[in-house]
Amino acid sequence: MVALLETDGLTKTFGALVANDGISISVPDGAVRGIIGPNGSGKSTFFNTLTGFYQADGGTVTFDGTDVTGWSTHAIARRGLARTFQIVSPFEDLTVKENLLAVYTPGLRVSREKRDRADEILAFLEIDHIADNEASEMSGGQQKLLELARVLMLDPKCILLDEPTAGVNPALQNRILDRLEEMNRRGKTFIIVEHDMSLIERFADSVTVFDQGRVIAEGSFDEVKGDDRVREAYLGSEAGVEDVLP
Repeated sequence: MVALLETDGLTKTFGALVANDGISISVPDGAVRGIIGPNGSGKSTFFNTLTGFYQADGGTVTFDGTDVTGWSTHAIARRGLARTFQIVSPFEDLTVKENLLAVYTPGLRVSREKRDRADEILAFLEIDHIADNEASEMSGGQQKLLELARVLMLDPKCILLDEPTAGVNPALQNRILDRLEEMNRRGKTFIIVEHDMSLIERFADSVTVFDQGRVIAEGSFDEVKGDDRVREAYLGSEAGVEDVLP
């Protein structure tokens, strides 16, 4: 399969701390790649470096055939690589729909096409019934959906998801996953950082495991679940991986 996103030796340091140490991964177009690892293993730094929030200290990021290493965050997003955040920050004084219309697009006026796209996305995510409510009135789970909706306004080719269902009740979690799976069936590529292993098992078709800033394992969920290096990374050599991975 053709790679949509590739990193080659991607490195990010903070003083003496090497947060990402030569990370090389390849994500095919249309895939769902899960990224897991213990706290502090470099997952969030990886997302931040991919999307231009951090500047890499070494290595390259290639997206859709273009070297985007060192590009600004907005240039990377416009290229088609967008992300959500674990802690959502909607414009609370704007309505749900206005939050979508606030996403940058060229031109001084909000076009009819943009309004129609916002309506379509709100309906797809099943939050169109609260389109005129202020974002501050939304539940935490609804705000997760709004975060995803704002990203979809960019019509990205690949979406990086940072714990998209954290703190969300099970019913809304299933709705979010249903929508993500539908988008993937339509060809959208996803990379997901998540601590909920049942979500990774259900949604990701391959998994990359980080530990201490490096990739220590990669493969299907069952393959990484059975890898001794993954067990040691999470729980130490005496623990069983079944204690953390279902």
